[in-house]
Amino acid sequence: MTFSDLPPEVEELRQRTRRFVREVVVDAEPAPGERLDGAVRERLQREAKDAGVFAPHVPKEYGGQGVPLAHWSPVLQEAGYSPIGPAALNCMAPDEGNMHMLNLIGTEEQKKRYLAPLASGEIRSCFGMTEPHPGAGSDPAALRTRAVRADGGWVLEGHKRFTSGAVGAGFCIVMARTPAVGGSPEGATMFLVDMANPGIRVGEAIHTVDRAIDGGHPHLYLEHCSVPDEAVLGEVGRGFRYAQVRLGPARLTHCMRWLGLARRSLDIALDRAARRELFGGPLDSLGLAQHLIAESVIDIETSDAIISRTAALLHTDPKAGSAMSSIAKVHCSEAIHRVVDRAVQICGGDGVSDGLPLAQYLNEVRPFRIYDGPNETHRWAIARRAAAGRSAAVRAGEPYRGDAVVDRDGGA
Repeated sequence: MTFSDLPPEVEELRQRTRRFVREVVVDAEPAPGERLDGAVRERLQREAKDAGVFAPHVPKEYGGQGVPLAHWSPVLQEAGYSPIGPAALNCMAPDEGNMHMLNLIGTEEQKKRYLAPLASGEIRSCFGMTEPHPGAGSDPAALRTRAVRADGGWVLEGHKRFTSGAVGAGFCIVMARTPAVGGSPEGATMFLVDMANPGIRVGEAIHTVDRAIDGGHPHLYLEHCSVPDEAVLGEVGRGFRYAQVRLGPARLTHCMRWLGLARRSLDIALDRAARRELFGGPLDSLGLAQHLIAESVIDIETSDAIISRTAALLHTDPKAGSAMSSIAKVHCSEAIHRVVDRAVQICGGDGVSDGLPLAQYLNEVRPFRIYDGPNETHRWAIARRAAAGRSAAVRAGEPYRGDAVVDRDGGA
């Protein structure tokens, strides 16, 4: 993996991250199917700080490396080469997305209270959006958690689920529906809720196939949960707009981290194919294996290209970048899964055993086609934007081709 167009300081950070992950983090990985031990996570984070690779996405004033969004991908791919690499570098979901949003829209007091300890690794966080049916899920507009005004603050009532990272988190960013208040419209509002608040309760666990995210994906209950006015993140009634501030980059950073794991999977398969002899020669000399390898290289390189394009757009044109992040999310989530699946196939029986980590990698990347919006919902949105864009172009005077006459030879 080469990135010749990176600024020298980012390339140096990428190289340091590459060495740290491969020389330190990989040896600390838990057995397939097990979660990262908290004490190991704390040790790795201390060592990451000493190595100068901790929190690459966080501004330097909060102890990070200050890498701009347009250059996150090469570094986060190196972190993602290990499934615990992002946790070691404190750039794992949901914390990474919460840090990004707090930095952009939090008040100075909120940054001091929540962003600073989150960026330093002292605490973890979670994001409360998804709800049991018929609440918010693929359709955020179905949001049922409510917040009503009270003396000096708000009272929240609701039920969240798949609240990634909630067990052991220090705070949750909760999305709740609010009425029109003063000059603020009716809509959704984000609230910073301390997990020590007696009105918020972590409920039953939801056992999923992935293991990389600390704190699992449990239910979360808000029962007469009182918070002060200072708990509002951003403006009242603007929560869905702020969600896009978070979700566009967060979708893309998932792509970056998992693409690093896809590269690891292909490396494992290439090493096996070079050593394994079949029918009088190494496996990588056989056409069928070469086809699987070539298809994986193509999936990795096309994913890398679309991530880079989307990151550049998010940096210069956030609205267009957010739309492009839907395309990147669909493409990368499916391409990365194909790469890991082909690696399993190349490694044969060992690929589906716990002798190699590939089967667990499949479990880690498979949910990506569902979380941050299922791919089917993204495809629906992508198609709507394409149709609307073409209609706008025709109204602006571009030639309309939909009624082109087809001649008897089949030509238009």
